[in-house]
Formats: sequence, C-alpha cells, structure tokens
Amino acid sequence: MQTLIDALTALTGQIAGVLWGNPLTLLLLLGIGLYLTLRLGFIQLRGFRHATQLVGGRYSDPSHQGEVSHFQALATALSATVGTGNIAGVATAITLGGPGALFWMWMTAFFGMATKFTECTLALKFREVAPDGSVAGGPMYTLLHGLKMKRMAVLFAAFALIASFGIGNMVQANSVVDGIAFIWPELKQDAWLVGVIMAILVGLVILGGVKRIARVAGTLVPFMAILYIAAALIVLFNHIEAIPGAFVTIFNYALNPWAVGGAAVGEAIRWGVARGLFSNEAGLGSSPMAHAAARTNEPVREGLVAMLEPFIDTLVICTMTGLVIVVSGAWEVRPEEMKGAAFTAFAFSESLGSGGAIVVGLGLALFAFSTIIAWSYYGDRSAYFLFGEKAVMPYRVVFTLLVVVGAAVPLELVWNIADITNLLMALPNLLALVLLAGLAKKLKDGYFKS
Repeated sequence: MQTLIDALTALTGQIAGVLWGNPLTLLLLLGIGLYLTLRLGFIQLRGFRHATQLVGGRYSDPSHQGEVSHFQALATALSATVGTGNIAGVATAITLGGPGALFWMWMTAFFGMATKFTECTLALKFREVAPDGSVAGGPMYTLLHGLKMKRMAVLFAAFALIASFGIGNMVQANSVVDGIAFIWPELKQDAWLVGVIMAILVGLVILGGVKRIARVAGTLVPFMAILYIAAALIVLFNHIEAIPGAFVTIFNYALNPWAVGGAAVGEAIRWGVARGLFSNEAGLGSSPMAHAAARTNEPVREGLVAMLEPFIDTLVICTMTGLVIVVSGAWEVRPEEMKGAAFTAFAFSESLGSGGAIVVGLGLALFAFSTIIAWSYYGDRSAYFLFGEKAVMPYRVVFTLLVVVGAAVPLELVWNIADITNLLMALPNLLALVLLAGLAKKLKDGYFKS
C-alpha cells in the first residue's frame, strides 16, 4: 500500500510540476487578470467602496430572486477561500519559493479581484432559478447559456466535481491534522479519529443544503478571521521594528535577481502564483457557484461583492501569515521536517509561545471546516449539473466519508492532486471569461450609468 502511495505521489508531483512549472501557465493566470483589469477600467479600485456598501445591506431588495443575502453569499464563498491556503498555503509558498512568493500572491490577488468580478457577474447573468426558488449557477451555466459550449460546460463541472474532493476536502482535513499535531503530537498517530470527528460535523451541516451552509458560514467566517488577525497583529506589534526590513526582504526575493539570483525569483513567482490561486481561487470558477445563489436581479452587484474575496483572503489574511513568518525570523530557522501548517504554528509560537501554536491550530480547524462545507456545495452543484437531482445526496455522503480518508493521506500527495485539479478546473472558466469580457464590461457600464 505504501509503495502505491509513494508511486502516486511521485506521478502527481511530476504532473503538477509540468502544469505549474512552465511560464505559460503563470502568464495565462496573471495575464487574464491583467487583461480584465484593463478592460474593466480597474474595477477593483473604482468599485471597491460601492462593494462594501452592498455587503452592508444597502440596495438589497427582498423581492429579488435568490436564496441568500449578499453577505451570506460572500461569507459562503469566503469560507471556501479562507482556509488552509491562508495558513498552510502561505507557509508552503515561502518554504519552496522564499519570502518573495508573498509579493506574487499579492499580484495574483489584485488582478484576481477583476477576475472574480467578471466570473461572478456572469454567473448571476446566466444562472437557472427553479420554480421552487432554488438556484443553480456557475461557470458551467455561463459556458452552456452564454457561449453554447455544452462540452466545455460538462468538462468544467467534471473537473469541479473531482476538485471538490481534493482542494475542498482532503487538503483541508489533512492540514487540520498537521496543525493540531504541532500542539498535540500524539494525535498524529490517530489522524483517522480527527477525520471521523470532522466528517460527522461536516455531515450535520451539508445535508441541510445551501441555506444551512450559508448560516454556518455567516457565523464562522467573521469569528475565525478576527481571531486569527488579532493573534497575527500581536506578533507583528512585538516585532514592529522588523516590519520595514521584512518588506525589503519580500521585494528583494520577488523582484531582484541580482541580489538573490534568478532561480530564487523564478521560484518565488511559481509558488506565489500557485498558492495565491489556491488561496483566493480567482479564475477557478468555484466562487461563482456560491454567488449565483445571491438574492439580487442585478448581476453586477454580486460581481462587486465577490470582488472583495481576494482582498480579504489574500491581501489581508495571507499577508498577516506571511509577515509573521518573515518578521519572526522563522523562515530562516525552520526545522527541515516542518512544512505547511506546522511551519506557520512554529512561526507564531516563536513570538507567542504555546498560545500562538494553539491559535494557529484552532484557526486552522475552523478555516478548514468552513472550507469543506462550502466546497461541498460547489461539488453538489456540479453533480446536479452532470447527473441531476438524484446525484446530490449520494455525492454529499461520499464527500463526507472522504474527509476521513483525507485526514490520513500524506500531505504531499494531497497537495499535488489539488494543484492539478485547480488548473484543469480553471481552463474552461478562463476561456469563458476572455470570450465574455465584452459582455461583462457592457453590464458594468450599464449598471453604473443607471
């Protein structure tokens, strides 16, 4: 069995390396975000204030179609993106790409705001509303109704279904064990038990559908974000004199091949973009499935709300994690065996002692749990699109059981699977964004003129 796992890890590692290790992939992801930023007139800057007003409840109309409020849609989508990418993903990026990876995560997030606006505006435009008021939407419906590309729609839904078991399930369960084991090492031997407990909790939520998921996410997301940011701010305050130097280090490793070498800059770009996409999911096409359920008849409104996701997820929370790792000096004294969430816990504990590791462990558990329940919705919308209503409940049962499997599978294998499915899922969605960018611009211009 171990030989098979080792072989799968090596194979998936090679595939992920080919997909993510070439300049074309990185150019595609950043380039489309840049293109949409220019085409939409820097919507992430011009529409930011209005987006915050929408989340606050202004301009809401209860008579509009949809199942959840703007805030609940944002919280559901954020619960999927604010996950292990913010803790384990940032740590992995810095481990493999150096501190400069954080800069490229910022770039991915900034341009990703325009990408997120476009994909979620289009999801509202082309969603389907059933007679009972339930909503189905996302890139598969954009591809189907907006571009008449049924085969590409099916491909996206198939990739999303597979990805839900990787990025949205096993990665999260695995990283919870990694983080908690830093506090209680003995639990590493009982990873399956942690998985069983998580599976039970996940099942209790996801069997209730999107409304229950939205309610839980609306409670969990603000709590866990505030807890984690507060702990990070304490660490940064304790090392306040090191913050300017940390930014110099980050920019040097990201942009200055003369100071750190061309290979170091290349690795920073590769891992920063890869983990940035993993963290905020801009361009993947996952978030539009949550935002499609929003109660509004104005597609641009939900696009603006969705635009806040990369800002909160990457430009705020990931930055906190990255700065803690750099200012504490943990990235220079990291024990070789520490990767992912355990590395972040180590960085926090360097300043806050055991309390810092506990905050990371607790934050990781909450982040991962919320990500799992949100991704279950993405997967069941994909199953619904592919096979109809009859497939939804069996999907939820299988998804819940795989939480246990994910908790016990080696970290490297799980991350490799996540990297592969991320990109395969993104490609059909990115195609739709490029081809329908003109429509998104037309919708945006019409909304702001009215």
